Amino acid sequence: MKLNQHLTGGFFGAVLAGGLGFLLLALNLPVARWLTNKSYDLPFKLKKIEKPGEVAMVYLDDASHRDLGQSYTAPWDRKVHVRLLERMKAEGAKAVVFDIIFSDAGPNQETDAAFARAIKAQGNVVLGADWVSAGVGTDAVGGKSLVPPYDLFSQAARKYGIVQLDESEDLIVREHFHGLTDSEDVSLSWAAAEIAGAAAIKSGKRNQERWLNYYGPPGNIPSYSLSLVLNPGNIPTGTFSNKVVFVGAYILTYNSGERKDEFRSPFTTWNSGYQKFMPGVEVHASMFLNLLRGDWLTRLSPALDYTIILAGGLLFGFFLTQLRPVFAITTGLAAMFIIAWIAHLLAWRAHIWFPWLVLVAVEIPVALLWSISFNSVQLYVQNKLFEKSLEMYLSPKLVKKFSSNKDLLKPGAKKETLTVLFSDIAGFTSISEGMDSDELAKHMNLYFESAVSGCIHHTDGTIVKYIGDAIFAFWNAPDPQSDHALRACEAGLRFRDQPAQFMNGQQLITRIGLHTGVANVGNFGSTARVDYTALGENINLASRMESLNKYLGTEVLITGETQAGIDGRLVTRFLGRFQLKGFEKAVDVHELIDPPEKAARTQALREAFAAALQLFQKREWDGTEAAFKHVLEISASDGPSKFYLKHLKEIHEHPPSEDWSGVVELKEK
Repeated sequence: MKLNQHLTGGFFGAVLAGGLGFLLLALNLPVARWLTNKSYDLPFKLKKIEKPGEVAMVYLDDASHRDLGQSYTAPWDRKVHVRLLERMKAEGAKAVVFDIIFSDAGPNQETDAAFARAIKAQGNVVLGADWVSAGVGTDAVGGKSLVPPYDLFSQAARKYGIVQLDESEDLIVREHFHGLTDSEDVSLSWAAAEIAGAAAIKSGKRNQERWLNYYGPPGNIPSYSLSLVLNPGNIPTGTFSNKVVFVGAYILTYNSGERKDEFRSPFTTWNSGYQKFMPGVEVHASMFLNLLRGDWLTRLSPALDYTIILAGGLLFGFFLTQLRPVFAITTGLAAMFIIAWIAHLLAWRAHIWFPWLVLVAVEIPVALLWSISFNSVQLYVQNKLFEKSLEMYLSPKLVKKFSSNKDLLKPGAKKETLTVLFSDIAGFTSISEGMDSDELAKHMNLYFESAVSGCIHHTDGTIVKYIGDAIFAFWNAPDPQSDHALRACEAGLRFRDQPAQFMNGQQLITRIGLHTGVANVGNFGSTARVDYTALGENINLASRMESLNKYLGTEVLITGETQAGIDGRLVTRFLGRFQLKGFEKAVDVHELIDPPEKAARTQALREAFAAALQLFQKREWDGTEAAFKHVLEISASDGPSKFYLKHLKEIHEHPPSEDWSGVVELKEK
């Protein structure tokens, strides 16, 4: 049953975790998009920063505005760009890429002509082209149209490309954009890669899905202020040799009339120590490097994404449900770490990524929550069932103490000194004969309720079994009790002194036997069924003591071992030594009579009986008979005296041997 419950729970956990992850991706919910984006971003936190040597940045920054005397409200004087191209030509730069829009003629035709000649002279110049909403330019494609550079410049340049980037909602550029599929217009980085002869260009797959592999935080690519580049001696000769130089605005030139943009970086998402924004020209340069090196990131196909997310959710949802909460949490946290590490390895060794955070942040937590909830409910139900089982055996106080201790469920036993009680209703068979079963059950329930709660559990005894109308109980296990013999005897007296109960018109008389001795105590059943009990010769002896009441006409009998355990704290009388059938050794038998405050009312009876018993053990038969008859004069219903008078008749017929020690031998159980 327990296995089936865990399989069912595991099935629901698998459906819940796997189904939730799958739906998040399939429905493209905002939280799924956020998790997907962060699945891309997080591996950058542990990425080793690289300093690319193939490119350099030249920024139109605040220092350049100030040093070169450029207005913050008007386009830059194109003579500055002429000087830059001349320096790049002299340096032997491989190419110059302007992330700047030159879509119109300038105020000075001679300057424009000089700029065009400089572009032509450098040989490998890529200019920026604007891409605006349809209607502004011509040849609209996909709602957008291209505004190319001024004809004079575009004819002089080797290439031109779109400067726009495809950023996400959080202003991070994650995916390459190289132009629409049905358009020949390409991006700035693609145009630069064509000039550089990148292998990616030769493949012809311009619109293949590619994801940006940033090499470091903003400012990581070697960069220089334009004003420094134009002043000889500031930057060593050869700095730009054989490099592709990207030129663009720096993000802190707030009021420059030149076109500029800025974006967040996955490096800055998790590390506040880096510059927060990255200029668009540096993003273009990073994208160009990806094409040049062929080390862009590739996302798994949608089919593989869905398969991993669904399979992972099903696996964790089912497997974690089979574990206890502590192990489930430990396993879940370990799985999160392992998945994160695998994602890191895939990103920087295979350049592959997938939305792994859906697994780590959604599916595993949901599976853990389900596992903990399911197992907690299971544990709660099991504890309640365990408590109900314990209530059949232990007092409420002990139930509370042992309800969290599952040791009682473990098969096995150990030796303990117990005080054992057996009870039985005198003449129960004849009393219950002919009774309606419902009526009989009602009477017995009342009888057991009174006996257990008012007598045995009241003294913290442990109920072992109900055997028909009989009760088997003991003390000193599972909870140690230094006064277990006294507790058991008090329960016996409470049992005897209960208000009279009647069944079928007859009063119920309970006979009780108590004995103290070593027994094997523990669960002799299995973990699936509690059978907490005790076995051994001393258990049988307690049962025989209960049966002995029938012969002696008594209600509560205890052995000498139990008598020693109560140490005179209750009123008893010694009834003699008996050889019980099936036992080799004679047993000292005592009748449990009263608590000490009531000793006076039976003192005369006890003293007279003790005197008679002493004569019996001395073989003074005539005196013995007279003495027991005297006891009956004190208490006409005294059962032990009647027993001995009857036994004397048997002795007269069959006298004991000369070595007889006063032991009464019983032939029957």
